[in-house]
Amino acid sequence: MRVGADAAADLGGLAARKDAAGGAGALGRIAAAGESGGAAGPDHRVAQAAGGGGEAVSATDAAARREELVGLYKEVSKCTKCPLHETRTKAVFGAGNADADLMFVGEAPGAEEDLQGLPFVGRAGQLLNELLVEIGLSREAVFICNVLKSRPPNNRDPQPTEIAACEPYLFEQVRLIQPRVVCTLGNFATKLLTGNPTGITRVRGTPQTHELGGRTVFLLPLFHPAAALRTPAVKEQLRADFATIPALIEQALPAPLPSAAEIAAETAPDQDDPPPPADQLGFFGGADTA
Repeated sequence: MRVGADAAADLGGLAARKDAAGGAGALGRIAAAGESGGAAGPDHRVAQAAGGGGEAVSATDAAARREELVGLYKEVSKCTKCPLHETRTKAVFGAGNADADLMFVGEAPGAEEDLQGLPFVGRAGQLLNELLVEIGLSREAVFICNVLKSRPPNNRDPQPTEIAACEPYLFEQVRLIQPRVVCTLGNFATKLLTGNPTGITRVRGTPQTHELGGRTVFLLPLFHPAAALRTPAVKEQLRADFATIPALIEQALPAPLPSAAEIAAETAPDQDDPPPPADQLGFFGGADTA
């Protein structure tokens, strides 16, 4: 979904200055996506709100979120919260449409992503691009990122301390981009964002409802494109699951999930209920006037 050309131009200017200083081009990719828009036009959310399918978003709100996203990008690019900053070449913030309805979350950057500062730029990324085209979308119309923003050495599994350092950045990205659908790619991202240890083979292709970054979204677990490159059958399952995404995007967002406090309030006894009659108190072992 596009935002105003002025906001895209502002991001483009920041990106140009970052690139001139030797920084990654992720902001430039974000700005370009804001201008191209892909399948979702500038009035997409407003139209959905009128039809009951979503929420209206003003240009002012979109511009403010854009500015916050730029600030988050700068913070991530300089982050030293875990040891991975010592071995990375570039932090990989994410790239795509900063106002997208559809967001993809992978595990961590690989070697090529670490060099370019952009997510999913290898063979797995090429397959992801192909699958998007097959459903009428493009890389520029969605937002793509990873749980970790820095590459683990030798592509090892992320460690708990690294996840704890990066997880707030991911949730803040969800809050600022405001997607309707978040697709988790592979076992790791799926287990982390669903909070469920069930493997990807059992949950893939079935939408779930979750609250991420204070926003209720549809979460769609998918096989990782890298796994699809290794196994033809997995690739066909991934393609079939991708085909369900456009209809999921158009669905009305589910109601926000109740908080723990709200659940407790609903199940607590009503303090205004009158006490039982005196004779019933005697029956249950209380004072008996008989």
